[in-house]
Amino acid sequence: MELQEKLKILSDAAKYDVSCSSSGSNRKNTPGGLGSASEAGICHSWTEDGRCVSLLKILFSNECVYDCVYCHNKRSNAIPRATFTPREVVELTLNFYKRNYIEGLFLSSGVVNNPDHTMEQLLEVVKRLREEKFNGYIHLKGIPGADPKLIHAAGNYVDRMSINIELPSEKSLLSLAPQKKKESILLPMASIKEEISVYKAEKKISRFTPSFLPAGQTTQMIIGASPESDLNILNLSEGLYNRFSMKRVYYSAYIPANDNSLLPSIQTKPPLLREHRLYQGDWLLRFYGFTAKELLNPANPNFDLDLDPKCFWAIENLQHFPVEINKASYEELLRIPGVGVRSAWKIIKARRVGSLDYQDLKKIGVVLKRAKYFITCKGKYYGGISLYPENIRKQLIQKPKDHQRQLSIFDLYSESILRKEAPSKVMGEL
Repeated sequence: MELQEKLKILSDAAKYDVSCSSSGSNRKNTPGGLGSASEAGICHSWTEDGRCVSLLKILFSNECVYDCVYCHNKRSNAIPRATFTPREVVELTLNFYKRNYIEGLFLSSGVVNNPDHTMEQLLEVVKRLREEKFNGYIHLKGIPGADPKLIHAAGNYVDRMSINIELPSEKSLLSLAPQKKKESILLPMASIKEEISVYKAEKKISRFTPSFLPAGQTTQMIIGASPESDLNILNLSEGLYNRFSMKRVYYSAYIPANDNSLLPSIQTKPPLLREHRLYQGDWLLRFYGFTAKELLNPANPNFDLDLDPKCFWAIENLQHFPVEINKASYEELLRIPGVGVRSAWKIIKARRVGSLDYQDLKKIGVVLKRAKYFITCKGKYYGGISLYPENIRKQLIQKPKDHQRQLSIFDLYSESILRKEAPSKVMGEL
């Protein structure tokens, strides 16, 4: 098979693995135009120092000995199959890099023959790349069930590694992916965490310590293929962050690829809005000091799709509001809808000079259309409505009427795009 044909098959097959960030765009090229964001093959991720880098995103192989019910590349599917050689992946990466198409590589794979054989091939790729002086960013997907020595050896050559947990519970794993075992996923995660801890400790002693996964480890789970609630999913994510020092948990809305009675209907659309809410909830766990049990509970196990998770939490916990903006601690400020990490610090700094009023908050960057229902400034409440959950919810989900905004010749075009576009996975301040 020609290399170009392999690249087409294996870049397209890689789109189901979201253990790196993507632009989320599906803009196609036009006749005579330049570039395209719709084809698989290029994704974006962020380095440890915050730089955005473009990565060649491919599978080493879409052959697989497993027959996971939800997977497009499962053994029993009649799809075009291809497998690179380590040399081919090295040449593709170097050639793409020299042409300034990419700054790094995201490499995953189906399980060919067995986990050890597959991991050996992936290790050969990253080892050859480094030996040929490639210093770009490499994100490698570790293969669950492979020998820990192979995973450790690969960690010496790559910047980040992901061991995908796939499904949010052991019960779902047994049902939809019976050949995979929970232990084969969690044990490599624990081993990687220990190795990273050792590397960081030795790095403090000597700056010549050989690098080991400087950008840490991530994982991915599929949302909507199994019946777990948002509470189950966030509890698992919180455990992964606390237990394995995970850099990031990625959520992938289930894309119907196979027709099976154990799966949602093939006609069902991917739960993209739910995925979006989970990313927002995840953001609150990582940067805002929330816990999963605060955000959700058995009485409310799923997020309200009409509200972002912080607004949802605030409405369910109105006993904590309104908060006086001139007296609240940093931790209390972070829990106010519309106040982000940066704006909370700006409020703390500005209060050293004098008391803040409502207009000062606007200049600081607080999103007042959400925050005004949960705060007072110098004792004055600006929400304009009584503090009842239904009143506030109605105001927060209310959409502006046409006469309340300036008309634009681009309105119809913009609305048609919004109907087609999936919500962005790039989280902002909540």
